[in-house]
Amino acid sequence: MNHSPCFQKKMSNFRAPLGYSSSKLNRVCHILSVNPFWTRNFYLLIISLMGFWSLNVLKPRTNFSKLRNLDLFFTSVSATTLSSMSTIEMEILSNPQLIVVTILMFIGGDVFTSMVGLFIAQNTFNNIDEHLLHHSIMFLSFIILGYLLVINLLGIAMVFLCISLVSNAHRTLKSKGLNLFTFSIFTTISSFTNCGFIPTNENMLVFNKNPGLFLVIIPLVILGNTLFPTCLRFSIWVLGKCVNKVRDYCDYLLKNTKEIGFHHLVSTRCSFCLVGTAFGFVVIQVVLLFAMEWNSKSLKGLNPYEKTIGVLFQSVNTRQAGETVVNLPAMSTVILVVITVIMYLPPYTSFPFVNDEEEQHQQQKRKRKIAKKLLSQLAYISIFVMLICITERKSMKEDPLNFTPFNIVFEVISAYGNVGYTMGYNCKLRLKDGANCEDKWYGFVGKWSDAGKTILIVVMLFGRLKRYNMGWKFS
Repeated sequence: MNHSPCFQKKMSNFRAPLGYSSSKLNRVCHILSVNPFWTRNFYLLIISLMGFWSLNVLKPRTNFSKLRNLDLFFTSVSATTLSSMSTIEMEILSNPQLIVVTILMFIGGDVFTSMVGLFIAQNTFNNIDEHLLHHSIMFLSFIILGYLLVINLLGIAMVFLCISLVSNAHRTLKSKGLNLFTFSIFTTISSFTNCGFIPTNENMLVFNKNPGLFLVIIPLVILGNTLFPTCLRFSIWVLGKCVNKVRDYCDYLLKNTKEIGFHHLVSTRCSFCLVGTAFGFVVIQVVLLFAMEWNSKSLKGLNPYEKTIGVLFQSVNTRQAGETVVNLPAMSTVILVVITVIMYLPPYTSFPFVNDEEEQHQQQKRKRKIAKKLLSQLAYISIFVMLICITERKSMKEDPLNFTPFNIVFEVISAYGNVGYTMGYNCKLRLKDGANCEDKWYGFVGKWSDAGKTILIVVMLFGRLKRYNMGWKFS
């Protein structure tokens, strides 16, 4: 188990009153910082099973036949782990089933689970006399609750307005039989949690001429994942400046990030590193997409403004969310390789920017340690790829243009990164029985055997828990 610095040194800014027990404080820090690998795994499995039962009880749209149990369980796990890997077309799901998927995404999201973890930890404070510590952690819980509610409610309202005011987008939903209010809630929560599911079969490709909607979703994607720690720290700082009653709690939280050991509460320097790294990844992708895809088939039919917003939207989503506005198989190999690498990196990957020599030395040690852990994860991914190649060996032999090694690796890394990108399946590439094949709007995994799908379920769960098995920590 990896513990926070609370177990390794005394709290530099802690004022201990009479009767204070350090063992009790350590117990609090343990709850906040210990790697709850099996607890979180149990949580995800229970929610996935409940989601599967709900999806199975509820009926899909009347013009579709009953869905297979494995596909429903796969969909439930995919929503809970925020992976958005799909073995069914999204428009098959009825409105009640879409609501179930929305709930799964919401309660599986990082912001929600971190908030629940803090509220659960409040039970430990009943026997702790340290007033400032107790109320600061409780205050942090309510900040995250407010953050969660405010951003999602604003997002729902903005998405609803965007669709309502743009006749083309409204007609699209109406033609697909999708409820506008359900679509707004579903899309907002999916974007904020960085799941990537969209109720339409084509994901965001069907809205590629509605850049206003993309400009609403981009902040949701950023605020809910890659820059959540930075925004959380900024929210605490603003509250401390504006509300005198909570200034002490805010100052305590901002000055004792290491001691508190909460994964999403990071130092000022780390916040800037996260912003710089996220911005750098987006810039790299935007430049490459402008250079290599501007006149390609993937952006065909769009005017310069729509292309620019679409490229920005695609670049932001590659890190974790997985919503797409382009046809991925139509993109160049170089872009696909870059996307694969970025999908593999954890969402809070950051490159430190320090000037102090001693601190640089410490950062070099941390980077070497992280590099070793990333390489160890590659070993696990290699095992998963080999197992899937075994289960799909017949398809790889009979349908080699679709079942390529790269397509399988891309699907596995997308599932491990909980991104949801897929190369899909193209009936025109089949060497046999192409006339009897019908193209479907679901992922490449939808054409795999049951054994292959089961392995990818394990990959999605493993990827969702990578923060714990890698011991990912911030300073």
